[in-house]
Amino acid sequence: MRNGRHLNPLLAGIGLALAMGTASAQTEPVKIAALVELSGAGATSGTNFKNGAELAVKEINAAGGILGRKLQMSVADTQSNPGVAKGLATKAVDDGAFAVFGPVFSGSILVSMAETRRAQIPNFTGGEAAAITKQGNPYIFRTSFTQDTAMPKVARYIATRMGAKTVALIYVNNDFGKGGRESLVKALEPLGVKVIADISTEQNQLDFSAAVLKAKQSNADVVFVYSNEEESARALRELRKQGVSKPIVGETVLTSQKVIELAGDAANGAIAHVGLTADAPLAPVRAFRERFEREYKFIPDHNGVKGYTGVFILKAAVEKVGRFDNKAVAQALHGMSIKVAQNPGVLMDVSFDANGDLDRESFMTEAQGGKQVVKEILPALGAR
Repeated sequence: MRNGRHLNPLLAGIGLALAMGTASAQTEPVKIAALVELSGAGATSGTNFKNGAELAVKEINAAGGILGRKLQMSVADTQSNPGVAKGLATKAVDDGAFAVFGPVFSGSILVSMAETRRAQIPNFTGGEAAAITKQGNPYIFRTSFTQDTAMPKVARYIATRMGAKTVALIYVNNDFGKGGRESLVKALEPLGVKVIADISTEQNQLDFSAAVLKAKQSNADVVFVYSNEEESARALRELRKQGVSKPIVGETVLTSQKVIELAGDAANGAIAHVGLTADAPLAPVRAFRERFEREYKFIPDHNGVKGYTGVFILKAAVEKVGRFDNKAVAQALHGMSIKVAQNPGVLMDVSFDANGDLDRESFMTEAQGGKQVVKEILPALGAR
């Protein structure tokens, strides 16, 4: 009995310590990591994505967090370099990140996502290359369309709305550009539209005179430009300089706010399919734009929307699971539909398939007078 009396306080102390430890774990901040392009060729994309995610974290924490726990986001610059991105992903895993956001560039996420997959950490990316979700990675999720979803939409527009039969394609020679080129050519072919000028350009290319001359000499019905922000703006300026009068079409980047600002009047009339835009005529999106602009003093592009909605998508999945369980959250996202009515931060109703690709409404836009103007709302593929 004496031993029992001596042990009981000890056991009680251990129990109290364990209970306190559990309570502490249930209230301590949840770590998430943003691995984004803050310098190099992807600085515009990465900065927008980072700011969007940062704003979402701020708003979620102000409202009490997720399941009572605040989010703590670290930010690291990939320098638009896949090797750096891979190292940063390893560090995020070692630091105990519950989820990772980014990189945005397809070449970087294709390398870095092996680290988050190994650690079974949900990874949200703004990368659009079709290959990203074709590798059977159950922990990768897009915050934008895959090229295999977006290009058929713009291809139908070129064939049916514009009546084009031929296209001159100017694309950037990296994972993003080559993936987009492949998806576009594949989508145009059954519609009877031929790519008669297939023009490869380089990331950070300054001179587009030769590329534009090839496009002009092809006399194609449409010129399709698919590159990064700075290069797209240079291509638009050169197209106008050489007097190209054929319609200029693109996907997402071509009519983004950064390209419009860089290209100036040369952007006017450019048309692009956009999966996300802060100019969407939807009340939740407009309200987000106002908050973003108030916070960062500039108009967000589609990458800002990607970063913002990505964090709210994570929130919806965690709340559905009811606990912070990496593997369970990833499993819940596959096949999950998230409605704005219950989760306003996602901005638009969205659903995910078994590969981590998403489906939702999208937009055809045109650059007019320094702004991106939505011309038409296209339904989600699942709504057809």
